[in-house]
Amino acid sequence: MVTLERKEKIIRNQSKALRANNNRGVAVSLYAGAFFLVITLLTLSYGGKNLTPQQNDTVAAQAASKSSEVTSNQEKISVDQLSAASAVTQLAEMANLPVAGDLREATTALYIKKQLAQNDTEVITKPQIVQPTTSTERGITDYVVKSGDTMESIAAQFGISAQTLKWANNSTSDAAQEGATLTVPRTDGVVYTVKDGDTVASLADKYKVDTERIVLYNDLASDEALVAGMRLVLPSGELPETERPGYVAPRPVTPTYSGNSGNILSSSYGYARVFSGNRYALGNCTWYAYERRAAIGRPIGSLWGNASNWAASASAAGYTVNKTPAPGAVFQYGGGYGGYGHAGVVESVDSEYLYVTDMNYAGYNVITSRKIPLSSTGHYNYIH
Repeated sequence: MVTLERKEKIIRNQSKALRANNNRGVAVSLYAGAFFLVITLLTLSYGGKNLTPQQNDTVAAQAASKSSEVTSNQEKISVDQLSAASAVTQLAEMANLPVAGDLREATTALYIKKQLAQNDTEVITKPQIVQPTTSTERGITDYVVKSGDTMESIAAQFGISAQTLKWANNSTSDAAQEGATLTVPRTDGVVYTVKDGDTVASLADKYKVDTERIVLYNDLASDEALVAGMRLVLPSGELPETERPGYVAPRPVTPTYSGNSGNILSSSYGYARVFSGNRYALGNCTWYAYERRAAIGRPIGSLWGNASNWAASASAAGYTVNKTPAPGAVFQYGGGYGGYGHAGVVESVDSEYLYVTDMNYAGYNVITSRKIPLSSTGHYNYIH
């Protein structure tokens, strides 16, 4: 006869068995669901083709076969494919499926394939800042002048200044000859032909341009050596005075403090116009003083009138005017020469003499180098 205690024990055992069977059912359902999800994602990640399992094939074999097929066909591996493959592998590992190891290897193979098969559309390259049109040089084009064109109108057509266009074509004229071919930079600045020994840094320093702008605008590698003969555009570059169109180097005026009589140490005839903007009459003292100051990098105004007016004009323009001589200063005084006054440039000073250069002291269009006793210069003004 079964006791009450034994009946309770039997009921507890049956309940445990039932719960165990239920847990196994849930586990089987989860694994089955994960398995079919793996199959679905794997199918989608390899082009949306349906997998057709053969009787003795495993999921691992199918995955390996797909990886081999992609490799042999040299297909491009997209980011979406890699993401899907990685997701499938992680899911299989979380569910402890036997196929997890094979999927992990297949996914790794895809990553390797992606690295080896990159093409130009998948690589980030330096952007092309300017696309050249009719020139092999970046940012430069050629333009054939049409009837009615001027340098101003052509420059406006390309959105640059007339000065940039003139610099690029070594021209000082506003006129443009019909039929001529002009070099046109596509931005304001300097068109430069590279010479032996030039570097990006040296050009940036000389023409006052940021090195990075030169590199980017001309599509250069940061460590690329410049080759003589290549043309570059130096955006917003400043052309030095000595390289600008129409420049003529001045004849040197070097005082020779012996071998000449009187206070004239040397003399020579004047030279052709050198610096733009000089509105004084050629051959006069004012013309020479303007030229000499421009040559030493200390330009003065071009509308100061006769030499007798220069002290007042310079003072009004903000220049320092006093009675103290100094190298590079303009010396000036009124009266004389029909009331026009006289001007020149101080070259040096010592305890006894003022050494100057001037024009029209010994004759029209004649440059002289003179020494003047300081004791006789009390009426001079000096423009610094």
